Amino acid sequence: MVVWQLLLGASLLAAWQAGASAGVLDKFFFSRPSDIALRVWQMCLTGAVWGHLGTTLLEAALSFAIGVALGVACGFALARNRFLAALFDPYLRVANSLPRVVLAPIFLLWFGLGIWSKVALGVTVVFFIVFFNTLQGVREVDPVVVHNARMLGASERQLIRHVLIPSALSWIFSSLHISIGFAIIAVVVGEYLGAAKGIGYMIAQAEGVFDTTGVFAGMAILAGVVLAVGAGVDRLERRLLRWKARDSQAGGESVS
Repeated sequence: MVVWQLLLGASLLAAWQAGASAGVLDKFFFSRPSDIALRVWQMCLTGAVWGHLGTTLLEAALSFAIGVALGVACGFALARNRFLAALFDPYLRVANSLPRVVLAPIFLLWFGLGIWSKVALGVTVVFFIVFFNTLQGVREVDPVVVHNARMLGASERQLIRHVLIPSALSWIFSSLHISIGFAIIAVVVGEYLGAAKGIGYMIAQAEGVFDTTGVFAGMAILAGVVLAVGAGVDRLERRLLRWKARDSQAGGESVS
């Protein structure tokens, strides 16, 4: 599958390069993959990108960590308490429906042009993705398993640790795949609207002087970061959910 994915990407880039070289695509508006690759290489060699990339990664990491921690904690709390879930339900829906682009200028006013305005914006995106997945994952746990654990004398902490968390991990990890990309998008949007450093700031500066190659170079760097981080999450998920694969194999062998 990886070979086919690489072939598809290479085909699209080749078509883009050919179209731009032949004049079908205006290089002023679309640039060329070869020019973008050269720009990225130059930025890496001169070190111009590393400070900006480090700032964006720091903001995304803080947004991701805080958003995941709050989302998992609140998801478990509301899933285990129906009164609180009903009480906060309309407020959570309203908060989730607020456009993040509208919130970005407000956070800039509150926290300034530093990293925390971007972190706050990223948290608002990550939190709701993780929260709703955690909430649904805990609610989907088989009630028979929960009742059996209670009958065996399991405390609430033991129930969460040994039953609810393992059962909800699939839901939580599915939210992590989505929230990582959205965390990076959120902080880049925040940098684009107002910052002194970061990939979003670089893209805004390139756009301001009509440097299409610079804009696409920033996007290419972000794409590479998202793919690398996503691969890391896949690896962590396979490691933590190894028990589930073993259970599936055992179940298949027992059926056969």
